[in-house]
Amino acid sequence: MKNARIAYAALAAVCFFWGTTYLGIRIAIETIPPLYLIAIRYTISGTILLIGARLGGFTLPSGRELRQTAICGIICIGIGNGFLAIAELLIPSGLAALFYTTAPFWMVGLDALLPQGKRPSLATVGGLCIGFAGVAFLVYPAARQEGFGGHTISGFLLLELSAVGWVLGALLQKRVQTSAQPFVNGAVQQLAAGLATFVPAALFEKLPHAVSLRSEFAVAYLVVFGSLVGFSAFIYAMTHLPVAIVSIYTFVNPVVAILLGWLFFREPFGVRELAAMLIIFSGIGVVRWSESIAERRRDLVSTRIPAA
Repeated sequence: MKNARIAYAALAAVCFFWGTTYLGIRIAIETIPPLYLIAIRYTISGTILLIGARLGGFTLPSGRELRQTAICGIICIGIGNGFLAIAELLIPSGLAALFYTTAPFWMVGLDALLPQGKRPSLATVGGLCIGFAGVAFLVYPAARQEGFGGHTISGFLLLELSAVGWVLGALLQKRVQTSAQPFVNGAVQQLAAGLATFVPAALFEKLPHAVSLRSEFAVAYLVVFGSLVGFSAFIYAMTHLPVAIVSIYTFVNPVVAILLGWLFFREPFGVRELAAMLIIFSGIGVVRWSESIAERRRDLVSTRIPAA
């Protein structure tokens, strides 16, 4: 019972803190280029987590396992959060969070394409169609007004690349044969992503002449509450709660981000955005329901005793 209470508290922390990171990124990139932000943030958090893992006596990966985990981290965190930070140069943080709700759809699609992946059911495909209809409903007015080269469409496309990176890295990590704890693998991923992102940052961005105190506090917040507290809470929740329950953070994060964006920056949020959010969430709900039904069926099949 105590572990369950702690697990639900950890899930609540994930729902809140990961929702606040969109606002944190927006404040940080006011004076810090986005790729440098990702490099600094995850180099610091990955180093801290690995030191903690070492002091805690956890086994650290090595050799091929280390290389594969690091590559997954570069794809998942480096590409995923890198494009997210760049997108927030173009669009409000709340809208970025809403666009990012397409990640579960990419999860289903990419998993079906990868080796040993699961083919989606008709109900899952229907949920995907509902979700993308919500996205189209949200994007259409901006596409019509700004054209396909406008900030909204560009931000949307960047966030889809971000979601693909995040999902692909996560799916590939599931296929890595590892003896290390998920906490340790996550620490390796963060450090690898942080160090690797310094390369494109140095190639395509200029070091800032001055960094504001607001941005410095935002980076500290992202490191502590986004990467350290949020990540640790997520691992704990995933360990002690069903995946279907933990997945509700994908619904809560955008709500938190939209509320904070409106509260601090008066980012626009109207009837169309609300309707689109409800349509997208309906699609996610159908996908989650369909996948949970399929998972239970697979469990039943795997536990059947064959006839003599």
